[in-house]
Amino acid sequence: MTASDTRDSSGDHLAHARAAIRDIPDFPTPGIVFKDITPLLADPRAFHIVLDSMAERFIGEHIDAVVGVEARGFIFGGALAARLNASFVPARKPGKLPAACDRVTYTTEYSNAELEMHKGSIKEGARCLVVDDVLATGGTARAAAELVHRQGGYVMAYAFAIELGFLGGRERLLPVRVESVLHY
Repeated sequence: MTASDTRDSSGDHLAHARAAIRDIPDFPTPGIVFKDITPLLADPRAFHIVLDSMAERFIGEHIDAVVGVEARGFIFGGALAARLNASFVPARKPGKLPAACDRVTYTTEYSNAELEMHKGSIKEGARCLVVDDVLATGGTARAAAELVHRQGGYVMAYAFAIELGFLGGRERLLPVRVESVLHY
């Protein structure tokens, strides 16, 4: 039994969620096996399992803001913010937000990219949770954290539906707490 099997063996509910993840080979580039969450989102039970697992890890931790990374991080982040009674702050691709923004450039496993956040989205001293669907190399999550820091907030933790452990993203996010529901 591997470490990831141990983490996911806490019950049949996580097996149900794992079964709802579809592998898409060679997307978005040859050699990549994309973890597609759309079947999970189409399965209310699987979606609730993942959201409940994420939320229970942060109940009582006084999270002020959940920062969701475009686009799939919005799906989990918005729902998680509601469950944690926190504000939701989108971190978006350039040109999508109408007011003045902070912007950061970063590297992903596929390319260079940018994220923006409206100025003033994070209150000084706010305790923030950065949320996305997948933790791969950690570049996108680190970029979102940089936006939080520029606005005077603190990243208390990162939360992901899926972690691709073989890409080493967790190590790039430490020493900040990293929570993932499903591990590959």
